[in-house]
Amino acid sequence: MFEATTILAYKGEKEAVIGGDGQVTFGNSVLKGNATKIRTLYNGKILAGFAGSTADAFNLFDMFEEHLQTTKGDLLKAVIAFSKAWRKDKVLRRLEAMMIVLNKEHIFILSGNGDVVEPEDGKIASIGSGGNFAISAARALDKHASLPAQDLVKESLMIAGELCIYTNQNIKILTIEE
Repeated sequence: MFEATTILAYKGEKEAVIGGDGQVTFGNSVLKGNATKIRTLYNGKILAGFAGSTADAFNLFDMFEEHLQTTKGDLLKAVIAFSKAWRKDKVLRRLEAMMIVLNKEHIFILSGNGDVVEPEDGKIASIGSGGNFAISAARALDKHASLPAQDLVKESLMIAGELCIYTNQNIKILTIEE
């Protein structure tokens, strides 16, 4: 389990949304409360979030962006190629890191073990220490409330921030809309 972040992604009918908290933790100390752990890739057509160390995040985001360029933005082809490369790299595969990547058609969780997981419902995914809190809240809100996708992600992360000591309520959100 990654202690230091919560990333939640939601793929709605007309938009894709990713959000993350801002807390960076080292051991039992909070180092920073306003970190950015999400970003847009491939000219704003792909959203990505990261759980793990910051230095690793930059390397993996850059590596994934290269695969997106090679596949001309085809997310499915890029995640497969990226996962193979991540798994084969002797240094990178030892990273205790995970990523979520999504566009309006697909959503995937990626790991250094070579895992490429598309959520069973095809629309909600989470990673990080507060991920289970966030995904539980998101599923409940998705089922029982009529919230816009951005609000659903933000409220779910706020709930995770109330429950997980490694997650704060300094939430950042990115969206791709039609």
